[in-house]
Amino acid sequence: MDDQPSAVPARTIWLMAATAGIVVANNYYNQPLLNDLAGTFAVTDDAASWISSLTQTGYALGLLFILPLGDQVDRRKLISVMLVLSAAMLLLFSQARNFPLLLAAGFSIGLTSIVPQILPPIVSQIVPPSSAPQAVGHVMGGLLLGIVLSRFVGGWLGALIGWRLVFALAALVMLALMVVLRRALPALKPAHGGSYLNLLSSLPKLLHRYARLRLLSLAAALQFGAFSLFWSTLTFHLADMPGHYSSKMAGSFALVGAIGVIGAMSAARITKRFSLRTVLVLSGALMAAAFPLFAAAHESLFWMVPAVVILDLGMQMSHVSSMANILVLDRGAASRLNTVYMVTRFAGGALGTVIGGLAWAHGGWLAVCAAGGLLCLVALVVNGRTGVAPAGG
Repeated sequence: MDDQPSAVPARTIWLMAATAGIVVANNYYNQPLLNDLAGTFAVTDDAASWISSLTQTGYALGLLFILPLGDQVDRRKLISVMLVLSAAMLLLFSQARNFPLLLAAGFSIGLTSIVPQILPPIVSQIVPPSSAPQAVGHVMGGLLLGIVLSRFVGGWLGALIGWRLVFALAALVMLALMVVLRRALPALKPAHGGSYLNLLSSLPKLLHRYARLRLLSLAAALQFGAFSLFWSTLTFHLADMPGHYSSKMAGSFALVGAIGVIGAMSAARITKRFSLRTVLVLSGALMAAAFPLFAAAHESLFWMVPAVVILDLGMQMSHVSSMANILVLDRGAASRLNTVYMVTRFAGGALGTVIGGLAWAHGGWLAVCAAGGLLCLVALVVNGRTGVAPAGG
């Protein structure tokens, strides 16, 4: 491939954006279906929450151990392998007949569904530098929309055709994507000539070198923990309310969260007008304000809609702004910086899911809201320090 990027058809960028959304959805189909899964396998709500937790843990480990390979092997081949493995794990999940196998399949789905994080470096490599920010923004928008719509699709399809068919259909979609992307994406030369161990060993060095990376990653972990805590327990809360709402209702609330995509798309423009610290504090305050509203929705759905809107809006504004600032710390190590940030963030998401399950089991919905609000407040303090901390050091 020529070293200079040439014109790339717009449909290729949109295909990559769609791919990011479709593949990341694998990690979230289970969340509005946890109540159904608990019923199928006759386990407690607390035990069922481990499905989501292990999926997030698998995703975090995939980001840590597989994502760095994007600098060492042909990314197109890596994507093909990951999509085939994702299809196999989704099919295994759909056919699981015992709970331990379901947990193992859920973990493996997360481990292999890292394609959305392989795509941004490809975009920056195949488009002219002047077009790269907008193109990467499209891919990120697709990813965020996929997260939102996955809960809606999972909840509604699960109610219509059952959770097993939801995951079986997702497996078929992965195979179809593999065929399409194999033809649409160019073969790309690896960017890193060192060993795999050297690649991994550089990750903690980056974390030690950049104070801003440490602070933004910690805040992201806390915020995504609160975010995951809410979504992984919502289905239990809705089923426990006087209306005994189904997974379909949980999916509907996920659709409301699509407003967060607007926040992600506007984050770059807002950051140009205000300081990073201002944007992070504003977005963090929105997230923290959501949980008192969730608590007010203990017996009624009235406050739930505005709370979901501001939670997603704050979450995505903070995430996009943080990532944009992290990737420019060292352009030569952008993929590894992304690995450190995303691994920390999704580890926080996995921990948040566990905390949510424990809070629900021991204190119900109000305990969940208290735990989520506390995580957001700590993240707000951390983000307040980000603007005054040096980038390095």
